[in-house]
Amino acid sequence: MAHILLVEPDRQLAATYRQALERARHDVAVAHGAQAAIMAADSARPDIVILELQLVEHSGIEFLYEFRSYQDWQAVPVIVQSQVPSGEFKGSWQLLQGELGVQAYLYKPRTSLRQLLAAVEELNPIKT
Repeated sequence: MAHILLVEPDRQLAATYRQALERARHDVAVAHGAQAAIMAADSARPDIVILELQLVEHSGIEFLYEFRSYQDWQAVPVIVQSQVPSGEFKGSWQLLQGELGVQAYLYKPRTSLRQLLAAVEELNPIKT
């Protein structure tokens, strides 16, 4: 069981993802914005973060910069699951992957719940 921080502004999608992750026996904290995600990370101590880049008020990239500024969270794997096609980040993939620690990039319109769960299991530091 992994402790997952799900950062998803769409409440219906967040509920769907949470339900699927909990059925897979993961503990899930949900945040709908960047600032709420930082506070949730502080209390939930996530093993994995699943992040939508398009957030209200602050972007997912801004969240990642702040998240990575904390020593305790520098090694936490991040899965980006976003409406933004990965091609938009061709020039900055090295930044996302290197400095910001993005381990996987999933494009929502082409990603099933099964694929999301597989990505989580691949990165799960706590194997049951």
